[in-house]
Amino acid sequence: MAVTNNVTQLLFTGLFQDPEAERVSFVVFLPVYMATVLGNGLIILTVNSSKSLSSHMYFFLNHLSLVEICYSSTIVPKFISGLLVENKTISLDGCMTQIFFFHFFGVAEILLLTVMAYDRYVAICKPLHYMTIMSRPECHVLVFSSWLGGMFHSMIQILTTVHLPFCGPHVIDHYFCDLHPLFKLACTDTFVEGIIVLTNSGLSSAISFVFLISSYVVILVHLRNQSAEGRRKALSTCASHITVVLLYFGPAIFLYMWPSSTFTEDKLMSAFYTMVAPMLNPIIYTMRNADVKNAMKSLWRKKLNLGRE
Repeated sequence: MAVTNNVTQLLFTGLFQDPEAERVSFVVFLPVYMATVLGNGLIILTVNSSKSLSSHMYFFLNHLSLVEICYSSTIVPKFISGLLVENKTISLDGCMTQIFFFHFFGVAEILLLTVMAYDRYVAICKPLHYMTIMSRPECHVLVFSSWLGGMFHSMIQILTTVHLPFCGPHVIDHYFCDLHPLFKLACTDTFVEGIIVLTNSGLSSAISFVFLISSYVVILVHLRNQSAEGRRKALSTCASHITVVLLYFGPAIFLYMWPSSTFTEDKLMSAFYTMVAPMLNPIIYTMRNADVKNAMKSLWRKKLNLGRE
């Protein structure tokens, strides 16, 4: 049976309804997005330009930064441009496309963070077997699997949603397209679809989070037998990753495991992990990492020398 959609355009309510608050949001979030793109872009450039950052950890960090740019760019440019107009609209097809890429890059990031935790576990707990277990081909397979997992997850989300009929209203109570607010617009019962989304998004995020935390518990237990210097170096390496994991998974689990009825909390949480967290990640990884900071300084000096010639 063909799906009948009387709705072809959707209207966002936005993050705030107050025009003054929206103008302030434009001033705040435009620099945040620019910092996200430039910061993560700088990490990609540094890792690919520096021979000192050839280890597997930076190979994964390079892909994580790429995912951060794509993930944020799926939502933020449309949101920022909408702050300048009264009617914030998007086509139904455009909404479905935004949902697909939002979940694609979001789950790819989750899986990359999981891969990075596994890499740290092998490096710290099985150092003698590290190069065998984490060979370069194996790293490529893990990264490819992360992208493939994001694609598979996103396909399930879209197949769950695309068959729903939308016959009004056309106002979506959010500043971007996501599944829970979109379900409110369907003119049919979405209980089954909600369960599928809860299982696919919420439980998968929770399981990945438990796996990550368990990995670091094992690492911390293992470090008890290391020297003080060894513990300091290992903890310094892991601290940045743990911080990023908490910043990402906390809001995601809140949104999908305990969806609210008004979406007020959802929008505030979403603003954090779609706009703020991707900007913080490059800062977190560089502030505590001397190798990355030295590589950036070396790259900057090289650019200055080329400019003088």
